[in-house]
Amino acid sequence: MSRTLIIIGLCIVAIGLLWPWLSKLPLGQLPGDIAIRRENFSFYFPITTMILISMVLSLIMWLSSR
Repeated sequence: MSRTLIIIGLCIVAIGLLWPWLSKLPLGQLPGDIAIRRENFSFYFPITTMILISMVLSLIMWLSSR
């Protein structure tokens, strides 16, 4: 359990340090992401972004378990 928490903490630190470069990626604006904007209503559902992030995390978890 403690090893998992340390790894999660290190990942959060790494994301924080890489944030200036990560924010330039088009995540959240990919084709397939649903964005509906109306006068008094806004709805955003990033389907493609969630699938992409899920695939990357699954690959990382698979490689780390080997």
